[in-house]
Amino acid sequence: MKKILVYGYGNPGREDDGLGVLLAQKTEQWAMENGFENITVETNYQLNIEDAEIVSNYDTVIFADASQEEIDGFEFDRINPSDARVEFTMHAVSPSYIVYLCNDLFRKFPEAYLLHIKGYRWNFREGITQEAEYNLEQAFLFLKEKLSKEDVFSINSHSNT
Repeated sequence: MKKILVYGYGNPGREDDGLGVLLAQKTEQWAMENGFENITVETNYQLNIEDAEIVSNYDTVIFADASQEEIDGFEFDRINPSDARVEFTMHAVSPSYIVYLCNDLFRKFPEAYLLHIKGYRWNFREGITQEAEYNLEQAFLFLKEKLSKEDVFSINSHSNT
C-alpha cells in the first residue's frame, strides 16, 4: 500500500489563507476514523526546504493550499520538480522546489500533486468565508474519493468545473 502524505499549508489567522491547513485537518480526522494507516498529515504556515526530507519518506505527496488564482472552486494538478532558485530574502518555497530537492538530495521520486482551493479574503482574522467553505468541502469530497481507491491517483489533473 502506498505511503501518502497530505501536507496542508497556509495561515489560518488570515481568513481563507488557512484552507490548506483545514483540508489537512479534515483529512487526518477522516483517515483516522476510517483506518487509513498509510495516510499521514502535516501542516505548517509555509513550506521550507527542510520539508524535502519529510517528502522523501512517501510514495505520494499532496500539497494543499489556498489560491488567489481565478479557478473554479479547486484544482488538482501534478507537480513537476523545478530547481527555481530560492532567494535568501524569501521565507517560503514552492512545492515544485521541495520535490526537486527531494529528488536531488535524497534520490527519492514521489508522485506529487497540488490541491489548490479558491479563497476570497486574506485579512488578519480567523475563520474562512462562506464561499471558501463550500470550495473546501468540494475539494475534501474529491480528495476522499481519490484516497479511498486502491489506484489512488490515475489522473494528472482535475478542475472543479
